[in-house]
Amino acid sequence: MSTPYAKLPGWVKYGLIPLINLAVAFLVAGLVVLLVGENPLEAAYHLINGAFGRGEYIGFTLYYATTFIFTGLAVAVAFHSGLFNIGGEGQAYVGGIGVALACLWLDQMMPWYVVFPLAIVGSVFFGALWAFLPGWLQARRGSHIVITTIMFNFIASSLMVYLLTRVLKPLGSMAPQTRTFAEGGQLPKLDWLLSIFGLNIGTAPFNISFLLALAAAFAVWVLIWRTRLGYEMRTMGHSPSAARYAGISESRITVVAMMMSGGLAGMMALNPIMGEQFRMQLDFVQGAGFVGIAVALMGRSHPGGIIPAAILFGVLYQGGAEIAFEMPSISRDMIVIIQGLVILFAGALENMFRPAITRVFAARGQRAAALVQTKGA
Repeated sequence: MSTPYAKLPGWVKYGLIPLINLAVAFLVAGLVVLLVGENPLEAAYHLINGAFGRGEYIGFTLYYATTFIFTGLAVAVAFHSGLFNIGGEGQAYVGGIGVALACLWLDQMMPWYVVFPLAIVGSVFFGALWAFLPGWLQARRGSHIVITTIMFNFIASSLMVYLLTRVLKPLGSMAPQTRTFAEGGQLPKLDWLLSIFGLNIGTAPFNISFLLALAAAFAVWVLIWRTRLGYEMRTMGHSPSAARYAGISESRITVVAMMMSGGLAGMMALNPIMGEQFRMQLDFVQGAGFVGIAVALMGRSHPGGIIPAAILFGVLYQGGAEIAFEMPSISRDMIVIIQGLVILFAGALENMFRPAITRVFAARGQRAAALVQTKGA
């Protein structure tokens, strides 16, 4: 009898199975490209070349990946506590308020390295505050976290429209956005990092928030696997009844985990607002909160998996734009289909191949045990 969920080596669970799922996703995507009359190999070339062919392309790929690291970590923290935070979009939106307020207040008086820490605090505070309400509603009133976080996305969108048209918009301006920040509200690019490898990022907005995303990934790893709070969160995620029996407060973990998740989602706003647009405008999140769900699923909710998963989606975004430019018959909608296939096989069908792989490793283990017994005899 097969044991599809038996324990597997870490390199198989976090490496081999996701790679197989990814390969199948791209194989199916190649068939879709073939159906529209284009060459899948040519499309694959433009995808890779558009993402890594030049230093500027790599800069754009890593810029997108930075955003997805933050939102992927946000979803992962909630996952470990048994919560499905689908409100990263709204939390990132509201987190942008904290970034914008810090920049509008200090950008003309202070350098970026003074404004940046305050913007981080503001993004975390506003993002956590927006996630606190759904967490509290589930913990105290039994409201389903998925429903409340979805609805709070719509509320956040309406709130941003109001703020950018009635409160934060400069006088005499018609555009729903803040004024352009002065130099103190603009993050420096990481051109020096890629220049080490002889690459020029050109106009790519690859900025210092990438290093913050890596630091956040390390902090999440320490939190989840090296602290008492992380242990309580994982216990809650695996078995709420066992957590209650152990004296862990379900309400406290729900609220704390959601606030941490919202704070991480809010930090995403630093990348586009201070690193690219140098202002806050409508729809700066651009669906990154929902992409974070796919990134967390594909990365198995582990920071070590979330980073490469975020880079993969950065490749799909940047390389997909190159495909749409070089092969007009493959529209942006086709690129969304390819992204959807990756999400399908890496998320919803993540265990499709696990039973067969488990049987292979079980058979290898049995042969090794039999060999040891034979030698012992």
